[in-house]
Amino acid sequence: MKFYKLGLLTLLISLFILNGCKTQDGIGLDVDPATQINGTLISDTSVVATTVPEDSVITNNSSARAPLAYFKDPDFGTTEANIAVIVNLPGATAYTLPTGTITVDSASLILPYAADGFYGDSLLSTYKVDVHQLNERIVLSKGYYNTKHFDSKSELLGTKTFLARSHDSIMITNVVKGGADTLVKVKPQVRIPINKSFISTSFFGASASALASNDIFSNNLKGLYLTLDKSQTTGTGGNMFFRLDSAMVMVYYKRVDGSTIDTASVALPLGTNVNEIKHTYSAKVQAALDNTSNDGLVYLQGLAGLRAKLTLPNVKSMFDSLQNKVILNRAELVVKVKPGTATPFAPNRRLTLYRYDIAHQRIALQDASTSDPRASGVFGGSYNSATGEYHFIVTSYLQDLIRGKTIDYGTFLAPVDPTVTDAIDISPTASFAERSIIEGKNSPYRIKLNIIYTKLNQ
Repeated sequence: MKFYKLGLLTLLISLFILNGCKTQDGIGLDVDPATQINGTLISDTSVVATTVPEDSVITNNSSARAPLAYFKDPDFGTTEANIAVIVNLPGATAYTLPTGTITVDSASLILPYAADGFYGDSLLSTYKVDVHQLNERIVLSKGYYNTKHFDSKSELLGTKTFLARSHDSIMITNVVKGGADTLVKVKPQVRIPINKSFISTSFFGASASALASNDIFSNNLKGLYLTLDKSQTTGTGGNMFFRLDSAMVMVYYKRVDGSTIDTASVALPLGTNVNEIKHTYSAKVQAALDNTSNDGLVYLQGLAGLRAKLTLPNVKSMFDSLQNKVILNRAELVVKVKPGTATPFAPNRRLTLYRYDIAHQRIALQDASTSDPRASGVFGGSYNSATGEYHFIVTSYLQDLIRGKTIDYGTFLAPVDPTVTDAIDISPTASFAERSIIEGKNSPYRIKLNIIYTKLNQ
């Protein structure tokens, strides 16, 4: 088989050959006729995609987007996400209690929404969150996967029934020491009333030695466990994401010291958190996982849910008729979301492609690798809402497969964090819940490879 290394020249001229193709479906680039080089486009629709589970992921300190979920997706099934989190002393350091007699007026667990902090039904569903005390502590030196369930006490410390309003600011009363309380507008958040007796006992009633170290305090308290009450969460439900790095238990109290009476507040910031994520799949998704499905649909899901394994059966033989005397100028993988499934729940904003090495560890494709000089820097993966498609440049990967330079130990299509735009992300995401349904090989919308090549006259 003859292939010629064209280096940077091939990368540059491939941008200008598209108008000379026999067809340009799915490509969409304009070419200057004065600079074009003729090439031939073939579309390989033999790509086989199968639904497989995503790898589990360590969720320690996903504090910028901690998921809390109960989502009954009509296509995928049910997703649940719970939060176990440490409570710190003010400033996460030793604390000395104010003098005098202290009475707790109120306490609230404040959970600010993350950016784009909701996915699901925000119109018809109501949510009820319950807060319990952990029965086991979070070990800071240990990594916890999303499958970890933390034991908690049965006593309810706080509860709140609410609508998901992740974009709506709210007005709260701000306690001003020595002055009149004022109304202030704050960022979108959920505020859960916490049992005053719990705060009085565990914080204001703690000994000086228990408050002398943040580690001692947090180990004694163990932490809080947050879960959505499934029996009281109505409708389809959804997935919420909170910024626990700015979350806290805010305590308002009255202090009487002799003739001095004062009202004040103190904040107990949240610390390390671990997220438990569970998926219970629908019958049709389970059939896809078991390879017994008849509809050929493929399911992709965030929150460490589902990905797709791709098989390219025609790679070795696609240029046999030309005696392999061709140059690959461009190869593009086109993935289309099944029409009609982009609403009411939007597809993944970004997907990724990666491959396994011989040890079945994730590595980037050649076209996305910073160590491969052939990588163009335009790999793809963003969802195009106008076409309902994802596009990936796979020229170097396909070339290496054809030449036998690379062995396909597994090629995967999977959801990733859509906010990572300055690098190629190949890690599973536990902080975004979007999902996509794509068509299998028997559909006119199936995955395809658009390959532009030039035949050698030798």
